[in-house]
Amino acid sequence: MKYIAVCAPLLMLVSCSPKTEAPAAAPAAKGVGSILRLDPAMDAIVPKDAIIEKIGGGFSFTEGPLWRPAGQLWFSDVVGNVVRSITPTGEVKVLIEKAGGETTAPAGSFAGPNGMIADKDGFVLLCQHSNRQIVRLDKDLKQAVFLAKFEGKRFNSPNDLVYKSDGALYFTDPPYGLLKQDEDAQKELKFNGVFRYKDGKLTVLTKELSRPNGIAFSPDEKVLYVSNSDEKKKIWMRYDVKADGTLANGKVFADVTSETVPGLPDGMKVDSKGNVYGTGPGGVWVFSAEGKHLGTIKPGETPANCGWGDDGKSLYITAETGVYRIKLAVDGEKALYQ
Repeated sequence: MKYIAVCAPLLMLVSCSPKTEAPAAAPAAKGVGSILRLDPAMDAIVPKDAIIEKIGGGFSFTEGPLWRPAGQLWFSDVVGNVVRSITPTGEVKVLIEKAGGETTAPAGSFAGPNGMIADKDGFVLLCQHSNRQIVRLDKDLKQAVFLAKFEGKRFNSPNDLVYKSDGALYFTDPPYGLLKQDEDAQKELKFNGVFRYKDGKLTVLTKELSRPNGIAFSPDEKVLYVSNSDEKKKIWMRYDVKADGTLANGKVFADVTSETVPGLPDGMKVDSKGNVYGTGPGGVWVFSAEGKHLGTIKPGETPANCGWGDDGKSLYITAETGVYRIKLAVDGEKALYQ
């Protein structure tokens, strides 16, 4: 999707107090949406009696789902510029206001926060569009700048992140945090990249994607998947991960450029069996490790991201104005610090 935001000063330290927000929607008594089954292998992943539940709605544009140990799902509202939490029963709280940074972007702009990931010591890393950086949230939700520049130049707008088991952080940096995107005068990097950060060293891994977005490792960490959210090239890429953490042999994993229903390859997750769950046109596309399209989970709204929660077998989906959940038969691949 086409994120739009403007620049804002960097936040060095901000304290945010959670406040309760009335549930936007009660948990659905019955399932919503539908499930497309294209291969018998889909039945071993999504039980025949599985339903898609809507646990909350009425938001602006949901993204960045992250399950927290307290039994809540944190998620970003990119247009509303807030980070919220929601319980499995639909209780909603605002955790951080102006979570993407101060902005003068027009109403309706995608200027807020985006991807999140659990960090060390119970902390969280959060991508910010307006501030064009990654911040670290401590247990009191105070923010400290984690990464903001590459070779002295500001990022475009960090979007999504994943940790490797060696502690290296991989993240994507498309231009959605800029009003005119690639043509914006405030864009400092001449490319939209995939980065790796380890032991204080930040390196760019690839500049070949026009809109790098979602990112995930295979369970054995030998493959890195990256989605490209470009109307002209709707693809998921796969890269071999070399011993030094860099990438090689980039190939198209799946191509949905011909799809006409709304949605682009966006956030993604991988389960413990190696299946890939990529949000895309019309729903969450489920692929085998070999790239075979097994089926699609369709919540009824265009999804932007997904993440594991509850006992590790529930897939939470952030889709436009709502948050959804479906209970699967496989375990999600566990994140490094979660």
